[in-house]
Amino acid sequence: MTEPLAGSPASPTARLIVDGGHKAEPCGNPGYSQNKSDDVLGMERVEMELMKQDIKSDDSSDPGLGNALDLTYLGSRNDNLVKAEPSVSDRMEEHSNPYKTDKAQNIDSFLRMLEDQTSSHEQIYEAYCQLPSPGLHYLTNCGRRLLLHRLSVIENRSKQAMLRYLRLVDDMKEASIPLNLAEWNTAIAYAGRCFAQVDALQVESALRIWKEMEHEAGIRSGRVTFNILFDIAAKAGKYVLAEMILKEMNERRLRYSRFSHVGLIYFHGLKGDGNEVRKAYRNLVEAGQIVDTVVMNCVIASLIRAGELPAAEQVYERMKQLFHAKTGAFVPNKDWRYTRDLGRILDRASRTLRRQPERLQRLQSKQCLAPDTRTFSIFIDYHIHITGELRRITSLLAEMQDFKIPIQGRMYIKIFRGFARHGGVKYTSWTTQRLEAVWTSLLAALDTQAEGIELLKWMVVWVVRAFARCCGRARALRIWEEMRDRWKLVGDEEKGAVEHMLREILHASQTREGSEKT
Repeated sequence: MTEPLAGSPASPTARLIVDGGHKAEPCGNPGYSQNKSDDVLGMERVEMELMKQDIKSDDSSDPGLGNALDLTYLGSRNDNLVKAEPSVSDRMEEHSNPYKTDKAQNIDSFLRMLEDQTSSHEQIYEAYCQLPSPGLHYLTNCGRRLLLHRLSVIENRSKQAMLRYLRLVDDMKEASIPLNLAEWNTAIAYAGRCFAQVDALQVESALRIWKEMEHEAGIRSGRVTFNILFDIAAKAGKYVLAEMILKEMNERRLRYSRFSHVGLIYFHGLKGDGNEVRKAYRNLVEAGQIVDTVVMNCVIASLIRAGELPAAEQVYERMKQLFHAKTGAFVPNKDWRYTRDLGRILDRASRTLRRQPERLQRLQSKQCLAPDTRTFSIFIDYHIHITGELRRITSLLAEMQDFKIPIQGRMYIKIFRGFARHGGVKYTSWTTQRLEAVWTSLLAALDTQAEGIELLKWMVVWVVRAFARCCGRARALRIWEEMRDRWKLVGDEEKGAVEHMLREILHASQTREGSEKT
């Protein structure tokens, strides 16, 4: 069986057994239209969805634009991708043996896992590791592409997700199976963005994969590649490198996409230049890109980084005014997949409708500019880490309710971080009573199984840390005992790591209490 996180040697014999001596069928990259006519057709369908007047923001049963996105970009191609030729298990069943071998059962299990849209990355990868080695040779060409695609779609990249994907990339290279441009781009993104803080090591890893793609694989970079490299360099604080990447992009005559323009806004925010942030935003508008909440959030975050909180507040107030002025605006219940796919559609719209300004303007007029969870998170993060103004944070939380935005687990973590940072001192507004009120609210949300609220690792850590800071070690211990019974089951390794952190927190609290008594 394939060993986790280890290379698999290519086997010509295995290739002959699986492919039957025939060349694997061509397969388009999942998630992208195959020709320009598909782009135009998809854009028309999306525009029709946006123009519908009967879409209601509170109608959870109506898939709305999300359905159009799935049809346009992520349509059901699994049969074509995975089973374009008879599977290994089907071939085995043709023989007289009435019992399926373990090998056939593992392959069947993997194919079902791969086709099941609810399967997690961990489940898919574990099933892949159970395939006979070399596992890639038991898949058709399109099956391999689907496997890589499934592991590329993730909300937050992590070290484990990066290791899974790059292990598959290594398997592909060892088997002499070429990667396409989208798969190389994903490998670069994983190498440079798998940690919360990007440093020089991640930049070096991303550049190394990029050079391998161009010099050894002979695949020329596209604008998506340069967008990824630029983002990694900017987040690492390598501003000179980021500008060199932009220069190379310009020399190759690659047109800026929506993501390029948004990245430039973010870049100038990191550099602390508010005027350049405004200029980059004007360039985005003049380039015919469609402005939505994602763009405005980037402007707000960039102005705050540039030290211009009042300007960011003005943008926020303007967003509220525009939303209230558009009584027919489409207000989606967004998740990260929706936001990602909508960004792709809007980028494609600006290109497809470049010479049709009336249609482009009609599409722009239907965009929702209402603040979303990200908008409020930007401001709340700022006040938690910089000002400590609990009154302003409370006001923002109230406005979230006005926009019918649910307070999810991440927002609770931010609030508990605020108590751990600003509580436990005289004359603070982050009082014990208010902390207990937030804790009671969290318990109520857990009891009602509110969506997006679970007792996970960082929730547990910050709750205990907040109580240790504001109430002392004894109360923090009681809180920990209460949470332990509610804590979602996790692996022994993660649980052990959390318990180690909690012991350090409680020890620090005990030490502080002792020093205060003396």
